Amino acid sequence: MNRGTLFVLSAPSGTGKTTLIRSMMEGGLSSFGGLVFSVSHTTRKARVGEVDGRDYHFVDHPTFERMIEENKFLEWAEVHNQYKGTSYEEVLPRLEKGIDVLVDIDVQGGEQVLRRYPDSVSIFIMPPSYRDLESRLIQRGLDDPDEIRRRLDVSHSEIERYRLYQYVIVNDDLERASHVLAAIILERRHRLDRMDETVSRVLGAFPGKGRKREDSGPVSPTDAPAMASGLGTKAGAGENGYGKE
Repeated sequence: MNRGTLFVLSAPSGTGKTTLIRSMMEGGLSSFGGLVFSVSHTTRKARVGEVDGRDYHFVDHPTFERMIEENKFLEWAEVHNQYKGTSYEEVLPRLEKGIDVLVDIDVQGGEQVLRRYPDSVSIFIMPPSYRDLESRLIQRGLDDPDEIRRRLDVSHSEIERYRLYQYVIVNDDLERASHVLAAIILERRHRLDRMDETVSRVLGAFPGKGRKREDSGPVSPTDAPAMASGLGTKAGAGENGYGKE
């Protein structure tokens, strides 16, 4: 069984990453299955419409600090005066079962995870402009002006570290950004190392046929001319090496 892939997604506060993830998970990618969203732990209060266990695991500070002492977190950080972290339990057992896991974490947490798991697929979501981000933070009505300014300052430092990530998506249109995120995940799923088991299963179903796997590596420069000339030695081969119909 192939091990699942860990997708690390980070974005500044107010970029719309939660809405983006939900749009993708409930959209076209939902029919593929095998992908779960890791629910983080946080000490902040639940917002209107948020559900404990679905959006976050809401815990108090003593509980979170006890989990830190017990080494329960894959990553954790203090962000905007609140703790937020991803537990091992939310991620590792699923990866071992071949399930892909998407984690939504801030840049601090992303750095921790990428150091521990360099094979993770990292994606950075950013706003189209400073004005757009400022407008989103104001319109959602969750913070006072001082807090909004502080979040914008933090956002600037986070965006400056975008080169830590393999992919960057500008969330200027929810539907388009959702399609791009889904495309990144599907591209990873269909790489050779993920499809080898499926191909072997198909080949094994052919009557009397067994798969002969040859990992011969790339063709060397000295072998290439001989292989190319061999295309024209087959009976009936045309100029391009294909038989005439």
